Amino acid sequence: MDVSAGLWAGTIAVLALLILADFFIGGRKPHEVSIKEAGIWTAVWVVLALLFGGFLAWYGGGKPAGEFFAGYITEKSLSVDNLFVFILIMGKFAVPRIYQQRVLMFGVIIALVLRAVFIAGGAALVSSFSWVFYLFGAFLVWTAWKLIKEARAEEEGEEDFEENRLLKSIQKRVPSTEHYHGTKLFVREHGRRLMTPMLIVMIAIGTTDVLFALDSIPAIFGLTQDPYIVFTANAFALMGLRQLYFLIGGLLKKLVHLSYGLSVILGFIGVKLVLHALHESGVHVPEISIPVSLGFILVTLAVTTVTSLIASHRQNEDSDKPEKIEA
Repeated sequence: MDVSAGLWAGTIAVLALLILADFFIGGRKPHEVSIKEAGIWTAVWVVLALLFGGFLAWYGGGKPAGEFFAGYITEKSLSVDNLFVFILIMGKFAVPRIYQQRVLMFGVIIALVLRAVFIAGGAALVSSFSWVFYLFGAFLVWTAWKLIKEARAEEEGEEDFEENRLLKSIQKRVPSTEHYHGTKLFVREHGRRLMTPMLIVMIAIGTTDVLFALDSIPAIFGLTQDPYIVFTANAFALMGLRQLYFLIGGLLKKLVHLSYGLSVILGFIGVKLVLHALHESGVHVPEISIPVSLGFILVTLAVTTVTSLIASHRQNEDSDKPEKIEA
């Protein structure tokens, strides 16, 4: 799709205005987010994504719109997996509930900026070297296999969050305080300027998301090579992540088969990328169309959700049964 500099600038300006509106309407005053509030804002972001997809259909036709929706749904589903880690981070840093939405908002903004850098680099590689599709495809298939192994592994005890090297380096070099001071990022104590845990946890959210982008960015490039669609699909998926955290935070433990579903999706896109790379190299192989990709992703997510809820319900029933006492 031919995207002018004006459309790029206008899109970024609109996205920035939406983020500001989200902040001033729902996130300016620290408070505990209710299920109702989270549900309303989640619906708003979904509707905005649908409207943007409609705009792409009007502006560029059905193909860009289909690519956007396939990319958006893929990024959204992969983002749900991020929420597990976000919950661990919130627990690790003991973030008070009234400040969690502020942390997530700025953490997601950091993640979006860093992902934009990743997307720009990925787009440059894809446009210059067609063999990159082989690497992306192989990486996604390997990631899919890794997800299956992690899902099948039986780990005792609760999973813990391990700080990444960047965060450790910042904490080591910048003096910080142990206590929260409202939403302040820096405070002065005894004449010293100290970083608060609020800033530390925001950096943790933003930089940890980059690790997830290592598989999600190649995944969406497997669906479209248009940088504009890749960026906007990521933006809409990430910007609704904060509200989704509060809406389905309690339901995440019930999605016991989510890793399996995501591994199937990543493996499918990996194969699609390899087929595309072979086709670009002159090998006559069938290519997987966007409608087929979109349908496969939707069906996989639907089946994963249903089987997860059934398995979770059975686990609850088994745990509620009284143990038999042998005579």
